[in-house]
Amino acid sequence: MEQRVSLITLGVADLNRSREFYERLGWRRSMAKAEGIVFFQTGGMAIALYPRNDLAKDARIASEGHGFCGIALAYNTRTRDEVDAVLAEAQAAGAIILKPAEEAFWGGYSGYFADPDGFPWEVAWNPSFPIATDGSIRLPG
Repeated sequence: MEQRVSLITLGVADLNRSREFYERLGWRRSMAKAEGIVFFQTGGMAIALYPRNDLAKDARIASEGHGFCGIALAYNTRTRDEVDAVLAEAQAAGAIILKPAEEAFWGGYSGYFADPDGFPWEVAWNPSFPIATDGSIRLPG
C-alpha cells in the first residue's frame, strides 16, 4: 500500500446542514451534481460528507457512538495570526470552539473547533511545517 490518503469521508447526521457549514467557511463543492454525498477538493486529496447511517452500513459497522471518535482533522495556517482568524471564521459559520488558540508545547500555536457533527478540527500554526502555495505541507526529514 502506498503511503497516502486520497479521501476522508465524514459520516454526518444532516447532509445539507454539514454542506452549508463548510460552504460558510468558504469551501467550494466539487462534483455538485453528485446526489447523496458532498465532495470538497482539498489540495491533493478530498473531504466527503456522507450520511452517517449509510456510511456505517457500507462499512458494516454500528452507527451509534458519541464523544471523542479518536480522530482530529487539522488545518495548518501560514501565520500565527491566521489561527485566530480561522477559529473566528469557523465560529461565525456555526462551529463550537473546543479550545481557544494558545501556545503549544511543540513550539507553535493552535486551537480546536467542532463542526456540526462534533468532528474536531485543529487549527494550527507550526513554524516547522511551511505551507506551499498550493496549501500542501512537507514534513521535515
